[in-house]
Amino acid sequence: MNVRILAGACLAALTALTLGCSLAPEYERPALPVANEYPADAPVPAGARPDARPAPEIAWREYFAEPELQAIIAQALENNRDVRVAALRVLEARAAFQIRRADQFPTVNMNAGELRLGIPESVSPTGSANTVPIYAVGASVLGWELDFWGRVRNLKDSALEQFLATDSARRAVTVSLVAQVADGYLTLRELDERIQITRDTIRTREESLRIFRRRFQVGTATRLDVAQVETLLTQAQTLGAQLEQARAAQAHALTLLVGTQPARIADRESLNDAALVRDLPVGLPSDLLQQRPDIVAAEHRLRAANANIGAARAAFFPTITLTGFAGTASLELSSLFSSGTGAWLFAPQLVMPIFDAGRRQANLDLAEVRRDAAVAEYERTVQAAFRDVADALSAQHWLSVQLTIQRRAVAEQTERARLATLRFDRGLASSLEVLDAQRDLLAAQQQLIQQRRALLSSRIGLYAALGGGSQHYGAPPAPTARYDRQEATR
Repeated sequence: MNVRILAGACLAALTALTLGCSLAPEYERPALPVANEYPADAPVPAGARPDARPAPEIAWREYFAEPELQAIIAQALENNRDVRVAALRVLEARAAFQIRRADQFPTVNMNAGELRLGIPESVSPTGSANTVPIYAVGASVLGWELDFWGRVRNLKDSALEQFLATDSARRAVTVSLVAQVADGYLTLRELDERIQITRDTIRTREESLRIFRRRFQVGTATRLDVAQVETLLTQAQTLGAQLEQARAAQAHALTLLVGTQPARIADRESLNDAALVRDLPVGLPSDLLQQRPDIVAAEHRLRAANANIGAARAAFFPTITLTGFAGTASLELSSLFSSGTGAWLFAPQLVMPIFDAGRRQANLDLAEVRRDAAVAEYERTVQAAFRDVADALSAQHWLSVQLTIQRRAVAEQTERARLATLRFDRGLASSLEVLDAQRDLLAAQQQLIQQRRALLSSRIGLYAALGGGSQHYGAPPAPTARYDRQEATR
């Protein structure tokens, strides 16, 4: 019967909690701190269909169709330490949420103990000092706060929003990693292509030097001609050494991103543009609020700060806690479970704040300032996302223009080198004219490869800026279920 009394008290308290209020301010999403459309100097590609799937729904395996790149990205998602840390941060935030949620419910303990009460002579009914033992066994609830003002509930809501923010941050880290790995792979491929052209040029100039030295020996070329050819050869050799150094540094950087030795990159003649080109619907800046995981994370942090204000406000009101016990008690251990030994304790306590030297007000001020800071962080994140998309669109447009011009320049330099060689063979031009044309041709070819890679990088940047593939990086772990760590890198 005593246990029923304690259970009934707890049930009544739980019913009261369901009717409790929340002192958190009503959440309102801040106004969009950017223009409603992207700037005119960042035009949306004409080929992008408005009805196409948004970037977050396009998995990275769809966007990057090249099997070799897919294998490297898969390695990075499995082994990259930043992704692992981000996944562990999610588990940490989930545990923190579980702790806060548990505070809403009473903690029931099983107690068994002995209490010895010393009775002095002045109050002893026998007129002499006595020691009375009390044995007790039962269930107890200690210091359970009845959340009438929503303090505990708001702290739980804040922990939940922090948990969701952490998971969105994990998605943002994954989006960034995929883009970095893809761009690093492209840079390696660019350097390989530039190195191959430089090696071919070195072989050609070594052959030219051999010919000019032979001509110098027979008197048909001057020492100046030979020196000029040697100068061009050393320039090409220097460029080759610089590119080899850059290639090694880029390979090391890619290894760090992948977290292990990346899969072997096969030698190819040139980058496969078609394997990385896909039209993306850009949409409006307001679409980024749902597409970009970093913006979603910032909004969850803002909601958490909003809930903390409710908890700080609730601290100004009385705190009601419940302590209860139901079980058996006896003066003798042998009769502890005998009939008539039932015991119970019901001890509600109300604490009313009167003076705390301004502590509660300072806590409220702190919560409000942190909420204002979270608003500023949210707006800054939106503005940064707006700039990322605008930069990617602008780069994609102007690099396309530059690439078209540079292809014409390479064709013109190739024709110039051919004509200069014909004129030299016919004795109508000096060797200097031929060497100048060959030097300019090499520079134009190198620049063309760089611009092609830069254009592909801008498309990768646009994919990442739009939150590319973020919906395919695993759901957040259930707050109450076990969580497989490998799910965080899926």
